[in-house]
Amino acid sequence: MTRILIVYHSQTGNTEKMAGAVAEGAASIENTEVILKEAKDTYLEDLLGCDGLAIGTPENFGYMSGAVKDFFDRTFYPAEGKVFRKPYVVFISSGNDGTGALSSIERIALGYQFKKVYDPVIARSSKGGVTNEILAQCRELGQTIAGGCEAGIY
Repeated sequence: MTRILIVYHSQTGNTEKMAGAVAEGAASIENTEVILKEAKDTYLEDLLGCDGLAIGTPENFGYMSGAVKDFFDRTFYPAEGKVFRKPYVVFISSGNDGTGALSSIERIALGYQFKKVYDPVIARSSKGGVTNEILAQCRELGQTIAGGCEAGIY
């Protein structure tokens, strides 16, 4: 059984909608268990027990949300050396362009030694926000990480 952990934070509900679509996509892959958790309720055991990780955040002040940063703060040192090349993907709800949140997550992922396996999905409010097209991209993101983990590609 492949386990996909989806860690997210949402204040307005936009990132939560995206997380739900990622979960829906991942769950469509046979032999996949999806663990969908808010960042504040996600712990080291969740991270260590998953085969793949999807990280979702709003962009706040050009950075990831404080709750997602807190998840990283709580798990980084205890996970050190235990998550080498764990596949991950990112989805972001942004009022701006999302690049600040993305680069901060990617820098931290480098420290964990995670392996980025797919381009991020970024919903920009200037381009309509969380549209049906964005939700379809999120489902594809979930299918990709789950399918790659299930097939042993990642």
